[in-house]
Amino acid sequence: MLMYVIMGGTGHIGSATANILLSLGKAVTIVSRNSGHAGGWRKKGAEIVEADLNDVSSLHAALRRGRRALLLNPPADPTTDTDAVEKRTVASILEALAGSGLEKVVAVSTGGAQSGDRIGDLNTLWEFEEGLRRQPIPTAINRGAYYMSNWDGLLDTVRATGKLPSMFPAELSVPMVAPQDLGRFAADRLLSGTDDVGVRYMEGPERYSPADVARAFSEALGRPIDVEVKPRAEWYDGFLQLGFSEAAALSYTRMTELCVDNGFDMPADASRGAITLERYIDSLVVRAAKN
Repeated sequence: MLMYVIMGGTGHIGSATANILLSLGKAVTIVSRNSGHAGGWRKKGAEIVEADLNDVSSLHAALRRGRRALLLNPPADPTTDTDAVEKRTVASILEALAGSGLEKVVAVSTGGAQSGDRIGDLNTLWEFEEGLRRQPIPTAINRGAYYMSNWDGLLDTVRATGKLPSMFPAELSVPMVAPQDLGRFAADRLLSGTDDVGVRYMEGPERYSPADVARAFSEALGRPIDVEVKPRAEWYDGFLQLGFSEAAALSYTRMTELCVDNGFDMPADASRGAITLERYIDSLVVRAAKN
């Protein structure tokens, strides 16, 4: 049976992809740095293999277990120099692919990926894409919109203060997508032919503003929620206050500026997911109430 190797199986997109493949009766191997954190996958019928992104040999061995693989470059700890760390893990993944025997890979990237310096994921994932283009394994690249899950960490603040902090202007229309939809798109391309390669763009059913996010929280929590926009001059210090390193704060500030000023690079013909922002936020609040 064709084995699918899933990097990031304990994260949003990787887990969604793995669940879809398992529901279809496919053989799945979850790559995890710590197999003890992925034990639940065994109950679902998946295999677990330990690998460290900083250990090319272990990652190479993990990839050799399958014929197709989902590749994700995980976000670095924001207390570090995130750009430097993520560029190192990109290099590790690309090196591990050599001689892996894979017949196809699907890579998770981002809308707005571009060459540059100190622009966070926009540049590190661009380098990931470029490295994948230079190697021989057929590669499908999924450029996703702004993750709806980026709002998850603000739930406690919203609940406590009635304010939704945002660096985006309140009425700015932003292409957003639920990680579950990105998982479905990734599964679709893992299952498609080896000729299904190149870049595709993915977003949700509509575009949403921070004001829309506040309204979704308001409906889910049953109380008024207002957007509190942080002025651009305070973005860098805002990241520092969240515990980001100086290097990471600079990268995230510049990445945010590019997204706001130049758009989010999501074409009109992007593939559309099914999960609305309202449904996503409602589910987030329900999950939090159960924990």
